Amino acid sequence: MWRCTGLRWVSGAPVWTWWHPRLGDRRSPVRLGDPLALAVEPGAVRRCTGVWRAGRWTPCPRAAELPAQARRDQCEQCAALDRSRSVAADTRLDDPRPFAVYLAWFGPGLGKVGITAAERGSARLLEQAAICFTFLGRGPLMAARRAESVLGTALGIPDRVSTSAKRAARAALPPAAAREAGLRALHEAAAAVPDWRDTLAATAFQPVDHAAVFGLEPDAPRTSAAVTGLAPGTALDGTVVAVAGGDVYLRTAGPAGGVLLLDSRLVPGWPLTSPAREMPAPPSKALPPPTEPPQPLF
Repeated sequence: MWRCTGLRWVSGAPVWTWWHPRLGDRRSPVRLGDPLALAVEPGAVRRCTGVWRAGRWTPCPRAAELPAQARRDQCEQCAALDRSRSVAADTRLDDPRPFAVYLAWFGPGLGKVGITAAERGSARLLEQAAICFTFLGRGPLMAARRAESVLGTALGIPDRVSTSAKRAARAALPPAAAREAGLRALHEAAAAVPDWRDTLAATAFQPVDHAAVFGLEPDAPRTSAAVTGLAPGTALDGTVVAVAGGDVYLRTAGPAGGVLLLDSRLVPGWPLTSPAREMPAPPSKALPPPTEPPQPLF
């Protein structure tokens, strides 16, 4: 049976990735407006997805079982192996590739600075659900790391924004012009910091907006509930109305229908099929109405 290995952004679009012990890897697109139906058969077990290496998945040698509500798709041993050669974990400081420093904007008052391998283009920003972004500079890994640290301290912005803050902000986005203005103000503030320019080649302000790509325009979906975890003997069925980073928004049918939020990190490791019969929905929890967004710093 095909086992899901996660939701990824490939060539600017989201895809589910899958692994089969005999057939190898495959992908299936996640398109706005398309149906999504995933079933977990009774007795199914969620297992570690293994490690991504050299462009392909290596299965977990222990086939370790994962909790249904875990948002990490690896066991401790596979996660440690991933971190052993990871730029994000600062365990691969000899990476010879050029890196880009970027400024990302997730909503009013929610800006961040980060780095990504230049060859990846905007993939990292799509994965993070950045509403808009611009590259700031480019250079070697350690120079990019230093710029990230200097700018974060000078501007008082983090290198991480919480998932809950991103979700709250995208529920009430300002118009495109206001989004660009917030990103431009962040870029101008970063450009005024002198200490990072000696080691990086600066990049002109070139904003990229993902709101339409994510399905957040003209209006962002208003979610009524969120899936808390898949479970054996349940099925998820709906229409994809938005995909932002790893969050999938599904419009469900029936008298209790609404927009359901699926954190795609809950899916990897499950052996999944298409529902062949009526099955109950997976566990979910009601979501509170959105709160007022934070006051903008940029």
